[in-house]
Amino acid sequence: MTAPTRSAPLGRGVHPHVIVLFGATGDLARRKLLPGLFRLHRAGMLPETRILGTSVEDLDDDGFREMALDAARDFVRGGVDPDDWQAFSAELGYVPMSAGASGLVTRVREMESQLDGECRLLHYLSIPPAAAPDVVRTLGATGLNHGARIVMEKPFGFDLETSRALNATVNEIFDPEQVFRIDHFLGKEAALNILAFRFANGLFEPIWNRQLIDHVQIDVPETLSVGSRGTTYDSAGAFRDMVVTHLFQILAFVAMEPPTALEPDAINEEKDQVFRSMLPLDAQCVTRGQYEGYRDTPGVADDSETETFVALRCEIDNWRWAGVPFYLRTGKEMAEGARIVSVAFKEPPRSMFPAESNVSSYGPDHLTFDLSDSPKLSLSFYGKRPGPGMVLDKLSLQFALQETEDEEHVLEAYERLIYDAMHGDQTLFTSAEGIERLWEVSQPLLDDPPAVHLYRRGSWGPTAMHSMIAPHTWRLPFERRWREKG
Repeated sequence: MTAPTRSAPLGRGVHPHVIVLFGATGDLARRKLLPGLFRLHRAGMLPETRILGTSVEDLDDDGFREMALDAARDFVRGGVDPDDWQAFSAELGYVPMSAGASGLVTRVREMESQLDGECRLLHYLSIPPAAAPDVVRTLGATGLNHGARIVMEKPFGFDLETSRALNATVNEIFDPEQVFRIDHFLGKEAALNILAFRFANGLFEPIWNRQLIDHVQIDVPETLSVGSRGTTYDSAGAFRDMVVTHLFQILAFVAMEPPTALEPDAINEEKDQVFRSMLPLDAQCVTRGQYEGYRDTPGVADDSETETFVALRCEIDNWRWAGVPFYLRTGKEMAEGARIVSVAFKEPPRSMFPAESNVSSYGPDHLTFDLSDSPKLSLSFYGKRPGPGMVLDKLSLQFALQETEDEEHVLEAYERLIYDAMHGDQTLFTSAEGIERLWEVSQPLLDDPPAVHLYRRGSWGPTAMHSMIAPHTWRLPFERRWREKG
């Protein structure tokens, strides 16, 4: 999906919306949500809209608009045109949480009265998980749940028990089709390319199984530290923060069966089937790490055993994937930031090649998806080195979105998902059943986590991760770099 110009206003045909942004002065709203809404407005992809921010800060409308403008200047690609901003800022309003439920309702109804025709509400909960149940109950008590949709940020609970409790609270107030559990990884262009690549090409779908795939890696190292999130992060850790909510969702795209249609129910059913087939995690196949100095972070306990790094092996016990290991790795303060899905194919018999040919020297052939904001795809294979004899080198076919003319028009993940939520499209959102099943398979690890290993900042994690994946090796760091735009 690419962002159209104003000559193709995709926002038309959708009900007018009042978007209520809870946590409107927080980091996520400033970095992603407000800039994303502005870009959608600028591209003509919003219907007639009013955006009401609410948070603990005691701001008025003008103060919120000024904060939003600073955010847009910092994070909107291509800059901010004054005329575009003037039109967008007129749609913004703010009500502090100190105004209470009655103040919130008054401002919502006021904004609804400014819109023509039947109006819809979209509540975006960009707030700490512990605050979500109270906000949900407030929406129910005030009637702001009627005909509304609600977007909920991760984490969706901290274990199976809390996940079920949160889902029960939400289900008391909202019907399932009203609830959108967001995972911004699934909104990325490259994640959608996994579906396109798998199911639109006859070349690869026949080999996408245990017969020809040896193992799969999903690797999301981060260079960022925990930063100011010490208190929140120390109660969660890398596994809850990243694996359950992000990496497992990408795994489902890689492993799912072909859906009967490119529709939300069909796709979510196949994703949930993957989760139902996952075996419970074995704590002996998990490496946990903590970067040196983490305990000095404000809000982190002096004796914290929270992991800032996790690498694990999981398996899917179904006909397609039985016996194929999936290796997942993520962590803070690592050597590089990346989002990589790497599919390793089984190596063929090679007795015909002489010992000096280099065959197998560089490992198996790989299909690699780079899920960065400028996505890439690479297929590696052995080819003959020019010249006499039979000496092989590892070669690759590569595609990068930056090599096309469409890169600047790609919707960022949050933009796409907000757009989809306004249209009621659940395709790229996660289901309550899927979330609960993931906590269920994770429970053995949560009940008895392995010891935490220290690792240096700027490294690739604790050395124990290598024995866990042996005889395979981690794909990152790459020995050969992606081709740069020339």
